[in-house]
Amino acid sequence: MRKVHHILRISAWLVGLCVAGFIIFASLRQRPQDLPWTQIDLGQPIGLFTGRKLAALTDDTARCRGLLDKAGVAYTAMKPGGDGQCAYADAVRLKPDSGAIILAPAAVAPSCPVVAALKLWEWHVVQPAAQRHFGQPIRSISHFGSYSCRRMYGRSQGDFSEHATADAIDISGFVLKDGRRISVVNDWKGEGKDAAFLHDVRDGACDLFSTVLSPDYNAAHRDHFHLDQAERGATEWRACR
Repeated sequence: MRKVHHILRISAWLVGLCVAGFIIFASLRQRPQDLPWTQIDLGQPIGLFTGRKLAALTDDTARCRGLLDKAGVAYTAMKPGGDGQCAYADAVRLKPDSGAIILAPAAVAPSCPVVAALKLWEWHVVQPAAQRHFGQPIRSISHFGSYSCRRMYGRSQGDFSEHATADAIDISGFVLKDGRRISVVNDWKGEGKDAAFLHDVRDGACDLFSTVLSPDYNAAHRDHFHLDQAERGATEWRACR
């Protein structure tokens, strides 16, 4: 008799496990961005695998630009440029768009996966954080550039930087609608709302970019956020500091 009860308990446990699994799977189906095998859609909120899917667009320029088109992002596709380790073929320049954050200087042309991540960052992280902390939107984002044919940290030897293929951008600050400026170098430290905003947008970027480096990483990043879409293959490790 005890054996029968034991079997019944195991059966009930298995049924419960199956039901729980079905519920979880059914819930995830309502958020396809949380599943690793679904296609990325820039119209969807940020999901568990959005960052990896964005980085995977590095080798599919046409698809990446198609996603920008579908999302209504105004941009200019740039001609391929550079040579050797510093060659790039998927750079895009954002066009002025009513209601969108302006990149300053505006002539910057990062890779398509970086731009796609920047737009999701703007929509789902930066603007919501600005409204929470300041009650107004961000007007522009200041940066130190994207493309730069150089090795990491400007060294004469070693691996090339993601900047060498326009697959990175360095963000230095933000300008609110009322003109007030928030900079990484001046406002990262402290307990005020400016510092809280900067930490929030840094943390949110970690869900979208392969690498996010801030003043918490080292002195070389004391004045900017380094954001890139390094494609690291099977390891798929991500850096957020």
